[in-house]
Amino acid sequence: MNPIRKRRLLLILALLAASGVAATLVTLALRENITYLYTPSQVYAGEAADQAVFRLGGMVAKDTLKREEGTLKVQFGVTDGDAIMTAHYEGILPDLFRENQAVVATGRREGDVFIATQVLAKHDEQYMPKEVADAMGKAHEKHKVETPPAGEAKTGGY
Repeated sequence: MNPIRKRRLLLILALLAASGVAATLVTLALRENITYLYTPSQVYAGEAADQAVFRLGGMVAKDTLKREEGTLKVQFGVTDGDAIMTAHYEGILPDLFRENQAVVATGRREGDVFIATQVLAKHDEQYMPKEVADAMGKAHEKHKVETPPAGEAKTGGY
Protein backbone atom coordinates (compact mmCIF):
# COMPACT_ATOMS: atom_id res chain seq x y z
CA MET A 1 0.00 0.00 0.00
CA ASN A 2 1.18 3.49 -0.85
CA PRO A 3 2.51 5.36 2.29
CA ILE A 4 0.25 8.37 1.61
CA ARG A 5 -2.86 6.15 1.37
CA LYS A 6 -1.79 4.30 4.51
CA ARG A 7 -1.46 7.60 6.42
CA ARG A 8 -4.89 8.77 5.17
CA LEU A 9 -6.49 5.46 6.17
CA LEU A 10 -4.97 5.67 9.66
CA LEU A 11 -6.16 9.28 9.99
CA ILE A 12 -9.71 8.34 8.96
CA LEU A 13 -9.73 5.38 11.37
CA ALA A 14 -8.46 7.62 14.19
CA LEU A 15 -11.19 10.20 13.46
CA LEU A 16 -13.88 7.48 13.44
CA ALA A 17 -12.59 6.08 16.75
CA ALA A 18 -12.52 9.56 18.32
CA SER A 19 -16.07 10.23 17.08
CA GLY A 20 -17.26 6.94 18.55
CA VAL A 21 -15.69 7.71 21.93
CA ALA A 22 -17.18 11.23 21.95
CA ALA A 23 -20.65 9.91 21.06
CA THR A 24 -20.43 7.29 23.82
CA LEU A 25 -19.41 9.89 26.41
CA VAL A 26 -22.23 12.23 25.41
CA THR A 27 -24.77 9.40 25.58
CA LEU A 28 -23.59 8.35 29.05
CA ALA A 29 -23.69 11.95 30.31
CA LEU A 30 -27.23 12.46 29.02
CA ARG A 31 -28.40 9.16 30.47
CA GLU A 32 -27.30 10.23 33.96
CA ASN A 33 -29.17 13.55 33.74
CA ILE A 34 -32.56 12.13 32.74
CA THR A 35 -35.29 12.43 35.36
CA TYR A 36 -38.23 10.08 34.91
CA LEU A 37 -41.82 10.79 35.96
CA TYR A 38 -43.49 8.24 38.22
CA THR A 39 -46.82 8.07 40.04
CA PRO A 40 -47.00 7.04 43.71
CA SER A 41 -48.22 3.56 42.71
CA GLN A 42 -45.22 3.08 40.43
CA VAL A 43 -42.84 4.26 43.16
CA TYR A 44 -44.29 1.80 45.69
CA ALA A 45 -44.12 -0.95 43.05
CA GLY A 46 -40.35 -0.40 42.90
CA GLU A 47 -40.12 1.17 39.46
CA ALA A 48 -38.22 4.21 40.82
CA ALA A 49 -34.83 3.41 42.33
CA ASP A 50 -34.11 4.58 45.89
CA GLN A 51 -31.83 7.63 46.14
CA ALA A 52 -32.18 8.35 42.39
CA VAL A 53 -33.57 11.74 41.34
CA PHE A 54 -36.97 11.43 39.64
CA ARG A 55 -40.24 13.29 39.24
CA LEU A 56 -43.31 12.37 41.25
CA GLY A 57 -46.57 13.27 39.55
CA GLY A 58 -50.19 13.18 40.63
CA MET A 59 -52.72 15.23 42.54
CA VAL A 60 -52.22 16.90 45.93
CA ALA A 61 -54.30 14.64 48.18
CA LYS A 62 -57.16 16.24 50.09
CA ASP A 63 -56.51 17.12 53.76
CA THR A 64 -52.76 16.30 53.57
CA LEU A 65 -51.31 19.80 53.22
CA LYS A 66 -49.45 20.79 56.43
CA ARG A 67 -47.24 23.84 56.84
CA GLU A 68 -44.67 24.22 59.60
CA GLU A 69 -45.23 27.56 61.36
CA GLY A 70 -42.49 30.14 60.93
CA THR A 71 -40.69 28.22 58.16
CA LEU A 72 -41.10 27.43 54.48
CA LYS A 73 -41.35 23.70 55.23
CA VAL A 74 -44.44 21.98 53.91
CA GLN A 75 -45.66 18.39 53.86
CA PHE A 76 -48.32 17.08 51.49
CA GLY A 77 -49.55 13.86 49.97
CA VAL A 78 -49.35 13.09 46.26
CA THR A 79 -51.91 10.62 44.97
CA ASP A 80 -52.68 8.93 41.68
CA GLY A 81 -56.00 7.58 42.94
CA ASP A 82 -54.51 4.26 44.04
CA ALA A 83 -51.73 5.26 46.45
CA ILE A 84 -50.65 8.32 48.41
CA MET A 85 -46.99 9.23 48.91
CA THR A 86 -45.99 11.84 51.49
CA ALA A 87 -43.76 14.59 50.13
CA HIS A 88 -41.65 17.09 52.07
CA TYR A 89 -40.57 20.39 50.55
CA GLU A 90 -38.83 23.48 51.84
CA GLY A 91 -39.27 26.60 49.76
CA ILE A 92 -41.85 28.84 48.17
CA LEU A 93 -44.68 26.93 46.54
CA PRO A 94 -46.18 27.98 43.18
CA ASP A 95 -49.34 30.10 43.25
CA LEU A 96 -51.40 27.31 41.68
CA PHE A 97 -50.39 24.79 44.36
CA ARG A 98 -53.38 23.57 46.43
CA GLU A 99 -55.24 20.42 47.37
CA ASN A 100 -56.95 18.48 44.55
CA GLN A 101 -54.63 20.14 42.01
CA ALA A 102 -52.14 18.41 39.71
CA VAL A 103 -48.53 18.58 40.87
CA VAL A 104 -45.12 17.43 39.63
CA ALA A 105 -42.29 17.36 42.19
CA THR A 106 -38.62 16.66 41.47
CA GLY A 107 -36.57 14.99 44.17
CA ARG A 108 -35.62 11.64 45.67
CA ARG A 109 -37.21 8.97 47.80
CA GLU A 110 -36.10 8.25 51.34
CA GLY A 111 -38.06 5.27 52.62
CA ASP A 112 -41.74 6.02 52.16
CA VAL A 113 -41.18 9.80 51.98
CA PHE A 114 -40.40 11.86 48.89
CA ILE A 115 -37.96 14.73 49.51
CA ALA A 116 -38.76 17.36 46.89
CA THR A 117 -36.25 19.90 45.63
CA GLN A 118 -38.67 21.51 43.16
CA VAL A 119 -42.47 21.62 43.03
CA LEU A 120 -44.47 22.54 39.93
CA ALA A 121 -48.23 22.98 40.05
CA LYS A 122 -50.11 22.23 36.87
CA HIS A 123 -53.16 24.20 35.83
CA ASP A 124 -56.38 22.57 34.71
CA GLU A 125 -55.91 20.70 31.44
CA GLN A 126 -59.20 22.24 30.26
CA TYR A 127 -57.67 25.72 30.48
CA MET A 128 -57.23 27.52 27.21
CA PRO A 129 -56.10 31.09 26.45
CA LYS A 130 -58.93 33.33 25.22
CA GLU A 131 -57.32 33.78 21.80
CA VAL A 132 -57.11 30.01 21.24
CA ALA A 133 -60.69 29.50 22.45
CA ASP A 134 -61.92 32.20 20.06
CA ALA A 135 -59.99 30.71 17.13
CA MET A 136 -61.36 27.25 17.88
CA GLY A 137 -64.89 28.66 18.14
CA LYS A 138 -64.55 30.19 14.67
CA ALA A 139 -63.18 26.94 13.26
CA HIS A 140 -66.06 24.99 14.83
CA GLU A 141 -68.59 27.37 13.28
CA LYS A 142 -66.89 27.10 9.89
CA HIS A 143 -66.92 23.29 9.93
CA LYS A 144 -70.28 23.03 11.75
CA VAL A 145 -68.82 21.15 14.75
CA GLU A 146 -70.80 21.03 17.98
CA THR A 147 -69.12 22.98 20.77
CA PRO A 148 -69.26 21.93 24.43
CA PRO A 149 -71.74 23.82 26.64
CA ALA A 150 -70.45 27.03 28.20
CA GLY A 151 -68.57 26.56 31.44
CA GLU A 152 -66.91 23.26 30.55
CA ALA A 153 -63.75 24.85 29.18
CA LYS A 154 -62.14 27.67 31.13
CA THR A 155 -60.84 30.59 29.14
CA GLY A 156 -58.85 33.65 30.01
CA GLY A 157 -55.52 35.34 29.64
CA TYR A 158 -52.19 34.35 31.03
